[in-house]
Amino acid sequence: MIFSLNLFFTKKFSQGVFGSKFFRSNELGFQVVYAVVRAGGRQEKVEVGTIVVLDRIKADENGNIELAPVLLVDGESITHDAESLAKITVTAEVITDLRGPKIVIQKFKNKTGYKKRQGHRSELTRVKITSIK
Repeated sequence: MIFSLNLFFTKKFSQGVFGSKFFRSNELGFQVVYAVVRAGGRQEKVEVGTIVVLDRIKADENGNIELAPVLLVDGESITHDAESLAKITVTAEVITDLRGPKIVIQKFKNKTGYKKRQGHRSELTRVKITSIK
């Protein structure tokens, strides 16, 4: 009995639960919608409701910002060409402005008396993604 169950589970898991090694969102009963947006020299993967910390961005009078999408995954369709992405908007609301941790930069050259100390704190913005249309 144990041997046959072991073979059953091994076969099922090697094939995947739905007959393939990858899960498809429509087979699981929900749509997966996310976008990869360009913000502050980096790219971030976001969904609706995601809270992301970005480089400081100035918001409009309502406290909203618009981010440029690089990729959109909407269920089974993937959009990456510039013409289609120009029609898509990813909007976010600014939660707060904050500053990152202090970074200390020290340079030292032996036997010459050269010492240099410099500090830096990044200006950051915490945003919440409100819509991907």
